[in-house]
Amino acid sequence: MTAIKHALQRDIFTPNDERLLSIVNVCKAGKKKKNCFLCATVTTERPVQVKVVKVKKSDKGDFYKRQITWELRDLGEVDAKDPSKENPEFDLHFEKVYRWVASSVAEKNSFISCIWKLNQRYLRKKVEFVNVSPQLLEESAPRGEAQSVAGGDEDALDDYQELNAREEQDIEGMMEVCNYAISNAEAFAEKLSRELQVLDGANIQSIMASEKQVNILMQLLDRALSEVDNIEDKLSSYEEMLQSVKEQMDQISQSNRLIQISNTNNGKLLDEIQFLVNYMDLSKGHIRALQEGDLSSPKGIEACINASEALLQCMNVALRPGHDKLLAVKQQQHLFSDLRDTFARRLTNHLNNVFVHQGHDQSSTMSQHTADLSLPKHSPLHRDLLRYAKLMEWLKNTQREKYEGLSRTYVDYMTRLYEREIKDFFEVAKIKMAGTSKEAKGKFGLHGSSGKLTGSTSSLNKLAVQGASSRRSQSSSLLDMGNMSASDLDVADRTKFDKIFEQVLSELEPLCLAEQDFISKFFKLQQHATVQPPLAQPESEEMDGVTPSRVAVHNEPRHSISSEKDLVRMMMNKIFQSIETELNSLIALGDKIDSFHSLYMLVKMSHHVWTAENVDPASYLSTTLGNVLVTVKRNFDKCISSQIRQMEEVKISKKSKVGILPFVTGFEEFAELAETIFRNAERRGDLDKAYVKLISAVFMNVEKVANESQKTPRDVVMMENFHHIFSTLSRLKISCLEAERREAKHKYTDHLQSYVINSLGQPLEKLNHFFEGVEARVAQGVREDEVSYQLAFNKQELRKVIKEYPGKEVKKGLDNLFKKVDKHLCEEESLLQVVWHSMQDEFIRQYKHFEDLIGRCYPGSGITMEFTIQDMLEYFSSIAQSH
Repeated sequence: MTAIKHALQRDIFTPNDERLLSIVNVCKAGKKKKNCFLCATVTTERPVQVKVVKVKKSDKGDFYKRQITWELRDLGEVDAKDPSKENPEFDLHFEKVYRWVASSVAEKNSFISCIWKLNQRYLRKKVEFVNVSPQLLEESAPRGEAQSVAGGDEDALDDYQELNAREEQDIEGMMEVCNYAISNAEAFAEKLSRELQVLDGANIQSIMASEKQVNILMQLLDRALSEVDNIEDKLSSYEEMLQSVKEQMDQISQSNRLIQISNTNNGKLLDEIQFLVNYMDLSKGHIRALQEGDLSSPKGIEACINASEALLQCMNVALRPGHDKLLAVKQQQHLFSDLRDTFARRLTNHLNNVFVHQGHDQSSTMSQHTADLSLPKHSPLHRDLLRYAKLMEWLKNTQREKYEGLSRTYVDYMTRLYEREIKDFFEVAKIKMAGTSKEAKGKFGLHGSSGKLTGSTSSLNKLAVQGASSRRSQSSSLLDMGNMSASDLDVADRTKFDKIFEQVLSELEPLCLAEQDFISKFFKLQQHATVQPPLAQPESEEMDGVTPSRVAVHNEPRHSISSEKDLVRMMMNKIFQSIETELNSLIALGDKIDSFHSLYMLVKMSHHVWTAENVDPASYLSTTLGNVLVTVKRNFDKCISSQIRQMEEVKISKKSKVGILPFVTGFEEFAELAETIFRNAERRGDLDKAYVKLISAVFMNVEKVANESQKTPRDVVMMENFHHIFSTLSRLKISCLEAERREAKHKYTDHLQSYVINSLGQPLEKLNHFFEGVEARVAQGVREDEVSYQLAFNKQELRKVIKEYPGKEVKKGLDNLFKKVDKHLCEEESLLQVVWHSMQDEFIRQYKHFEDLIGRCYPGSGITMEFTIQDMLEYFSSIAQSH
């Protein structure tokens, strides 16, 4: 261990002007054994620095390197673990705890003893030693204390002390002076001893010679001490004087501090008072306006608005902690509450009176609107009430119950008012729609100055149906349209109905939008919030159709709703609860008068729904018109289904020819009417679907009638009707029926060809049979030029057959055929010439076929037909002209 100590001193600590005092071989506790050395060192220069150094042997060579250095003053505690047992473990507490295991207990004790000594000498017992044996500390204590008193010979801390550089130079100088210092060490030591004695004697003499100066110095010191005592006495008297001054200054400082605190408190009190005065003081003018302000004049309303806003600001001021305990604040709050309640009561009573008064005024002006199909305008009422909009907002924020009660009152009065107006409006619309006579108007007419209409909706519906029955024997259908003339269809009535229905919707739309806009502005319902509704919550039910129904169901229990838009819609549902019912009644009446009115209503209603949804998809108008549109769409679907059902039930006469079926003509006129109505309409898709259903039914029922026809051949019925359908679709150019148009053309062409072939038959029957036999022989393998050698088909037999069909006989047969075709075809479709021309083409085809067979099977025989193609053309032409 000594060798390691000397090696460490030489290699590591000497170059850094440090001396190694103690060393211990350790490894970290709880880890794989990796040995290192903890060294206690001091610096050789003043001031002395004490350090603990961790040294580790290099893995690549036999040399040591410094790893970690700690200052001893940073050491907080030395823990030896167990004072009674020999334990090699110990802890050093620097910035963190380092746990070590020494290679032996002796090295551990020696290292701890050295640390204790250094702590006693340089750190004034700063380091705390825990679990260290008292004996170990007692053994080190006497020698350490003696050294401390004697002046501290650092050589006593260790048996070995290395010379410093200056000492080495001095020794080398002496040894150079004395040549025998190395060869004769005893003589050199004796010489040094003599010189030392000489120096000691000189020192003693010098001390004895300076005794007089020492005595003089001691006297000077005595006088200095007496002067110091005098100065101390003066300082004591000064201190007593200053003590009284200090007490006075303390009193002045305390007084100043109290004055400063008082000023600060006064400033804060002034701020609080100014805050309360500024924010909780209501002017007398505002108080007078709240208590006695005129709510009927514009100036009075403006004054009340300003006063209410000032009151609300005073009531909502955020008081600071402790303000609510002040009596003046409590009195002001009580005054504000009284003013709020008083003004809220005055405002509620005044607006209730305004609602009642305006409702009566509107009722008195209704008579001038009943004769014309128009609804009274409520813009004057809205304009008058909107002056109170800010007051309503104040009431909403301060008195929710009164605000809701006022809302219910407004809704109740307006519901009754609108119900009367809308009912009378629809009564006039129904009378105009039904086209009643003066007698009918007498029954349901106007009475005196009240201008109110009497008679129930049901009775009016009966009258309308009776009036419609007088013009038509039944509701319009494709069969009726096919059988009626243009005058019977009464296009003017339908146009009139269309205008009336459009006017009804045009009157309702601005009325509802204006009322909804007024409710939003007057009751301040534009913002989203959770509020308690003043009305019954409407429910919605789903209805089948193009749009989901949102029918308002009234008299339901109230419950919270999520937004004020829902509240607006709820109030509108209550106010205009009769609109949807009246519209449905009007639609039912129009449908009873003429089922084709559903086309007009579908187009008009769809346009208004589209317009309303563009303005506000969630508005009451959009919702209500959407619900009514479902009813109109159902009526339209019922109309189409009714037409299809009537097609299926059609019966034809067994004694007369069929001709163009009535529902085919009816479909043509329906399509013409629908194309006129639905031009540029939003609901074109519904019409296209109806077209597909109707044309499918027409196709199916034409074939059904053709199969059941007894008087007219099936091909004629199919040919004529599909030709008519093809012509109609080609003329109207309905894009969704393009496939059906091509199919109609195909059916018409096929049945025309079939009819021509079946009617024409074999006009030269025997000649046909002869050439069929010729073709059979050729098919059996007989050469064409050898057919004339067959006994049954020789040239003589051919001439005999040809002689039986002279031109006169042929013309006679064609004339009979023309009469037969003329009986089958109807005049409306004008297909006689088309069929006759097709027969001519078929006859010429057969003629050319016979001549071809004669040329191939009887070459060079010179046999020809009795008539030529030119003759045949003249026969067909003369027959057609003669009829």
